[in-house]
Amino acid sequence: MIFGPTPTQGAAGAILAHTQRLPGRVIKKGTVLDAAAIAALLEAGTTSLIAARLEPGDVGEDEAATRLADALLAPTVTGGGFTATTASTGRVNLSATAAGLLRLNAPALHAINAIDEGITVGTLPDYAQLAPGEMVATIKIIPFAVPGAPLAAAATLARASACFTLHPFRALKVGLVLSTLPGLKHSILDGTIEATEARIAALTGHLLPPRICAHSSVAIAAELTALIDEGADILLVAGASAVVDRRDVGPEGIAAAGGEIRHFGMPVDPGNLICLGAIGPRPALVLPGCARSPKLNGIDWVLARLFAGQDVSGADIAAMGVGGLLKDIPLRPLPRARAGARPTSNRPTIGRPVAAVILAAGASSRMAPRNKLLVDLPDGRAMVAHVVDTALASNARPVIVVTGHQRAEIEQALQGRDVQFVHAPDAASGLAASLRSGLRALPAQTEAALVCLGDMPLISPALLNQLIAAWDPEEGRTIILPTHQGRAGNPVLWDRRFFDDIAALQGDQGARRLLREHADQVTEIEIGSDAVLQDFDTPETLKGLGL
Repeated sequence: MIFGPTPTQGAAGAILAHTQRLPGRVIKKGTVLDAAAIAALLEAGTTSLIAARLEPGDVGEDEAATRLADALLAPTVTGGGFTATTASTGRVNLSATAAGLLRLNAPALHAINAIDEGITVGTLPDYAQLAPGEMVATIKIIPFAVPGAPLAAAATLARASACFTLHPFRALKVGLVLSTLPGLKHSILDGTIEATEARIAALTGHLLPPRICAHSSVAIAAELTALIDEGADILLVAGASAVVDRRDVGPEGIAAAGGEIRHFGMPVDPGNLICLGAIGPRPALVLPGCARSPKLNGIDWVLARLFAGQDVSGADIAAMGVGGLLKDIPLRPLPRARAGARPTSNRPTIGRPVAAVILAAGASSRMAPRNKLLVDLPDGRAMVAHVVDTALASNARPVIVVTGHQRAEIEQALQGRDVQFVHAPDAASGLAASLRSGLRALPAQTEAALVCLGDMPLISPALLNQLIAAWDPEEGRTIILPTHQGRAGNPVLWDRRFFDDIAALQGDQGARRLLREHADQVTEIEIGSDAVLQDFDTPETLKGLGL
């Protein structure tokens, strides 16, 4: 192809490279110039332009794209399942004609793209889940024409290779067993059922009536056996608590029903805690906690392959790690990035918005007449200032300080710090009033909050960051509780979904009751230090601080 400046007078039959805007007319790039276009250009004073001319053997962009599309989609190669658009500006798009799983021959596609820089094929990823009419690939001829020889080579390679294959989803029946424990809210079961049913429907399957049973391997096995009798093609187990070992309750239920566990865990996040097994010819899976969420996670990848008739082995799951980080990275970095970050006094919030609510409204009656929060520690800072500085050095933002008794003095002790004060006028009525005021002051975008006590100065920024890093609502870790030698401590991190429950508390009632009611959502983090147990609310306990 000849390309470059061309005298307008002799440009008939050439391809215009750049759009020309003339009085009363626009001649777009890619136009094959005819006598009328030449006359209009000359009349407008355009004596030279950039154009392309085909040489012998060249194939125009639309024709070239069409030939390559035909070769890629030859029925004898792909087995059908795709359709192509009419070529335009050197582009042909390929789409699926049915719901299914896309498989690619990556080496063949790489070889085609390497033949000539002007011949390109771009695709969705291998194993992409397709809906009818969804675009699978685009063929684009970059210049206005390509030589016939490389085009022929690309087409020959395409016809010899199954570059695209569509594996249609099968209308399978899926059985779901949900185990439950005392205190587990029925709304959690309902959410799991709803999310699972949506997943199965998207894969053209049908969810059998879910079965709910006690959280024991014997009960789960009995329900799995009943689902097999109902004709289930795939079996799913959603445990009341996340599976943590291949010998846990859910996997043992599969084994007790005559099955086997073939693989535990996967390098996909969310979705790490999946358990892959089988009962006879039927795949049997223990779902990770994130399966309660409709967001994309590892279970979607596994189910799509099973519905498409693809075997899923432990090696297949292990190979899913590359590209397996499915979380929203701009909003939430890797958990290890948060946990390992060195705290600084000016650290911005990292990841999803997690706030700190510091309760500093109490009357300190056991320390009367002194206010324990205003007692100066050996470094000269008030006790409440220690706690606030710790929160400011962590990844929590914003930091809310709830005041009540001696409001002015507390605010004076924290002067100059980047905190937001909120006053609880009814703080004397009990701890619940302070909690309620603090949560109401949180910004709408806050997704979780650390509830910190103002009289626990031994807490460190690293500990707060450890609690934040453990929080993962997609994996069912929505309440993070620090413990020391099995004893529950403070502060506690609460997901936003519990804010209304906390705000409904009354009197001097803390949120401990909610820990029991939502035991399935609690993740305990064992802390090597007893700092999470130590508060200082009497003159005797202050002696532990050297006072």
